[in-house]
Amino acid sequence: VLFIVSSGVLLHGPPGCGKTLIAKATAREAGTRFINLDVSILTDKWYGESQKLAAAVFTLAVKLQPCTIFIDEIDSFLRTRNSHDHEVTAMMKAQFMSLWDGLITESTCTVIVMGATNRPQDLDRAILRRMPAAFHIGMPNVTQRRQILRLILESEPTAEDVDLNRMSKMTENFSGSDLRELCRNASVYRVRDYMRVSNAKKPEGDIISTDTLSDDDEFHDALRPITMEDLVISVNKMKESKVRTGSLFMTPLDMD
Repeated sequence: VLFIVSSGVLLHGPPGCGKTLIAKATAREAGTRFINLDVSILTDKWYGESQKLAAAVFTLAVKLQPCTIFIDEIDSFLRTRNSHDHEVTAMMKAQFMSLWDGLITESTCTVIVMGATNRPQDLDRAILRRMPAAFHIGMPNVTQRRQILRLILESEPTAEDVDLNRMSKMTENFSGSDLRELCRNASVYRVRDYMRVSNAKKPEGDIISTDTLSDDDEFHDALRPITMEDLVISVNKMKESKVRTGSLFMTPLDMD
């Protein structure tokens, strides 16, 4: 019995840090099929249909095994039960956990349930018990941020003054998703410069648009490289936005 591998894995941490990407990469490395379960399909207005849909998911996973069932934002579906839960919701949760237990008790079953959440404290304790392998996916450190920025910008022309070491230090508490958005915003500035310069050269009233270029490659080649100034302006604007929205960054939660 002690040799039976756990069939539940929980990835928790702040948004934008690659939990879904890690789940997909893990399934690919393990050579398993991947079911990205949209929990909205399990909610049906007809009585009993939600339980049937949940059973169908697990039946499909068993037929496809080895298989990984991934549930993003699992807390929205399997949050702590209370007396205010709708009867249908309570029955669906019970059915889901019962089917999950069937995987755990079957020693030859190679189906893994992986969940991702930003709020592990909202998960039902019964779910946490079924997911003993819990991993905190935190914000990237300065070295990781530099590597992420390098990967994002490697396919784009950059000016010689771009200093990724400086940028990685300026972007503390930025997630991988934030870094991609930062670079995207920085790239927009060169598009604006191109449009402004091009329109200045045109006769009055004749406005140029990106449609005048024959294809995406021609348009991309016409743009100037991304500069350090573009990146600095972008990061400062994102920091201002985070302050205004009161962005809070999660700390590792003790799952014991």
